[in-house]
Amino acid sequence: MVSARSFREGHDQLGVSAVLLDPKGNERQRVRLQPPAGDRGKGTDLWEGLLTPESTGNWSFVIEAWHDRYGTWHHNAEVKVDAGIDVELMLAEGAALLSQAAEEPARNDADRQTLRSAATVLADTSLSPEDRLAAGFSRDVAGVVEREPIRELVTVSEPFPLLVERDRAGRGSWYEFFPRSEGAVRDPGTGAWTSGNFRTAANRLDAVAGMGFDVIYMPPIHPIGVQHRKGPNNTLIAGPNDPGSPWAIGAKEGGHDAIHPDLGTFEDFDAFVARANELNLEVALDLALQAAPDHPWVTEHPEWFTTRVDGSIAYAENPPKKYQDIFPLNFDNDPEGLSKEILRIVELWVSHGVKIFRVDNPHTKPVWFWEWLIGKVNKKDPDVVFLAEAFTRPAMMHALGRAGFQQSYTYFTWRNTKVELEEYFHHVSRESAAFFRPNFFVNTPDILTEYLQYGGPAAFKIRAALAATASPLWGVYAGYELYEHVARPGAEEYIDNEKFEYKARDWDAASASGRTLAPYLTRLNEIRRAHPALGDLQNLTVHQCTDDATVVYSKHKTLPDGTRDTIIVVANVDPHSAREGMVQLDLSALGLDPADLTPNGGFWVDDLISGESWEWGEYNYVRLDAHVEPVHILSIRR
Repeated sequence: MVSARSFREGHDQLGVSAVLLDPKGNERQRVRLQPPAGDRGKGTDLWEGLLTPESTGNWSFVIEAWHDRYGTWHHNAEVKVDAGIDVELMLAEGAALLSQAAEEPARNDADRQTLRSAATVLADTSLSPEDRLAAGFSRDVAGVVEREPIRELVTVSEPFPLLVERDRAGRGSWYEFFPRSEGAVRDPGTGAWTSGNFRTAANRLDAVAGMGFDVIYMPPIHPIGVQHRKGPNNTLIAGPNDPGSPWAIGAKEGGHDAIHPDLGTFEDFDAFVARANELNLEVALDLALQAAPDHPWVTEHPEWFTTRVDGSIAYAENPPKKYQDIFPLNFDNDPEGLSKEILRIVELWVSHGVKIFRVDNPHTKPVWFWEWLIGKVNKKDPDVVFLAEAFTRPAMMHALGRAGFQQSYTYFTWRNTKVELEEYFHHVSRESAAFFRPNFFVNTPDILTEYLQYGGPAAFKIRAALAATASPLWGVYAGYELYEHVARPGAEEYIDNEKFEYKARDWDAASASGRTLAPYLTRLNEIRRAHPALGDLQNLTVHQCTDDATVVYSKHKTLPDGTRDTIIVVANVDPHSAREGMVQLDLSALGLDPADLTPNGGFWVDDLISGESWEWGEYNYVRLDAHVEPVHILSIRR
């Protein structure tokens, strides 16, 4: 969708078009822009239309505005002939206009003949003024002029860049797991663990793909530092069998270009990627630009870190949190050398089939660096996608989006009330959508909100349904489907956190007992695939409900073949009770045609979760019991 604010002096009619240019600068599409439906007659001078690039790459478009000669004549003739003013003059001007247009070289023979015939009738004084005017206003003439407008005083804008990225850059369902936990075995006698590896983790991929996820994301897979290694629950002392945090990257076995020996070899990794691809899963890898104290960089390039006055290297801190096992990078001393090394690392993993990187804490690195790195990587391979894990101030998050990050984590996790959700949905779908693609993760190893800690199974359903339908991008961290909800005392993160230890989950037992959200997550991803409206961000419209805990929003999309898809989501965001109220829908946002309406003036909706159907209208009573089914996901029946 492109929009432009175009205007001119006087009262003559204006025409506006958008012209799409391919990466080589060739014109590929020309679209006549129109005022938005809600703006017509309001004098906003806003025009919009849809351009459809055919492939990825650096496309561009220009806006053309011109004096619409036919539109001006049409308006003036309609008014004056009806009033009996300058009748012959207006008809003669129409005849001259269409005769001249018929000689324009861009027109085909059939269109030329249509214009000439209309001009002949307009000039025929033996006919009534009404019949002559009808010829100039005919549907055939309008079609000719729509295909090739009669233009003069054409003004052309400068080209606007249009980066076209692959579908996974803006749409997808993510699943996060730790490969060392998948297949990990604990000795019942000694309590010592044997780590899972890429071969055992590959066994879990079928279940992930079966739930309909598109991306399997793994935390860092590199050697883990020994110095200052963290123990369970972030304790300062690790035992001999504690694996440490994967984000404390680097040891004697290597750094960011190496694989932890417990996980396997590059051959094992390649086999894991290949198996994921067979299941239509893409592998996303963590890009955490930091180092453990025993990373090779620390001795080989001490200038890449911050040295304190006592000679020690500064470790990472986010008060009150301290990360003694991690040294942040410093780009001030050798930006060129450090940048080249990181580019080498990214290109290495791309060569092993990784096309998606989840970037850890990008807001702690210079924005110029990300613009440079992403630009370099995407110029060579435009399919590579970067997700910013930047829980920081809005200005920085937006700057990272403008610098090139295709996706970003968001504040969604902490937006739980109706007011918070409605405000945030409006922000991400309207105010920042041009440069910020939100990935609505419902949880992470670091984030277990009070809503999930105390909301019970209903809370897990509600958050998943909101994330999967409000954003084209969403994700879950393993264990979500098992309703894992116990936090470490005093922290908003999981107890016995998987960041610092192995976690063996009994998926089969959970499935057998029925205590799993996996079928619900599967259904959400099925709905996402079946309904294109959920694949867009800017089409979200918030509707009204009298209940202060019931959120209502819709998404509507018209496909190129004319097919229309509309989803209405009604969610009780109070996980502890039943709520009821009257929903008031903005019918103009639902793309309804008269053919969609029942004899009562309503329309049918099908609940894609429960399978029930109702006849709805502008006002509708709803009651949602959090302990039964807290969310309606409704499809308008066409």
